Amino acid sequence: MNVAARVDPVTAWQQALAAAIPDLHRHCRDPWMLIGSAAARLAGAEVAVADLDVLTSVRDADTLIGHWQARRDETWVPPSAERFRSRFARFLFPGLPVEVMGGLELCGERGWKPVRIGEVVTVDVAGLAVPIPAVVEQIRVLESFGRPKDLQRVALLKQLSRERP
Repeated sequence: MNVAARVDPVTAWQQALAAAIPDLHRHCRDPWMLIGSAAARLAGAEVAVADLDVLTSVRDADTLIGHWQARRDETWVPPSAERFRSRFARFLFPGLPVEVMGGLELCGERGWKPVRIGEVVTVDVAGLAVPIPAVVEQIRVLESFGRPKDLQRVALLKQLSRERP
């Protein structure tokens, strides 16, 4: 009987955090933060985390690309590339991939605009300081992205905000 191994998603994303976060603190000279599903999860929303999305400066993205070159996934093409642009690279880490987006921009009705985060909070994960956007910022940014998965996260984050004012 062939039984596929089950991977606990919490363990997987925590494993990726443990492997990547120390290097982010060590090598990034500008502010950086997790966004997307990992940030929503760290804020308390019950979402599946498929990868770690790291928002950095272009300079720090270039540094990380050099430092993590051996981990780089050259075959990955990000979905929705027509709506997003950045100094992008995907890296294969234990647990989950890590995607670095340096200088992320979103194409909207008025053309390309930088994705800016106002309020940032720091979450402690097993002794690691992990910066994420405040819930209100996550909601604003995810609404601007407008993809179905982003809007599902918005609903969960809004519910979380009502439960924990």
